[in-house]
Amino acid sequence: MTVDPLEIEDTSDWLGCPTELETCRYFLRITENEVQELTLQLRKAREDIFGLVQMHAEVSQERDRLRVELNRAFATASDANRRVTDIETKTNWELMANAKVISELHARLRELTGVDPFTQIPPH
Repeated sequence: MTVDPLEIEDTSDWLGCPTELETCRYFLRITENEVQELTLQLRKAREDIFGLVQMHAEVSQERDRLRVELNRAFATASDANRRVTDIETKTNWELMANAKVISELHARLRELTGVDPFTQIPPH
């Protein structure tokens, strides 16, 4: 079934119906507005990205500085721990030496006096 061209109603002269040129101009304006909006959004996104890159660089520098500081603190703690171990070792050896001397003196006192000096402690 074909439609006779004379039966198709011509609406181009109706009031309020845009012509093809008006429709093209309308879509052109819409497209221009969208391009302007997208250009603004792109500019804003670029500024945001630049800001984020700057923030990342600053935070990376701070991280590196803190990493160096942390390594120094670990080294200081390690040195302090080594000194503590040395002091503990020396103190333990001195205590053992003193205990040996006390034990020898205790044995010598018992040998000479026949009395255990630890059981004969005078009252205060």
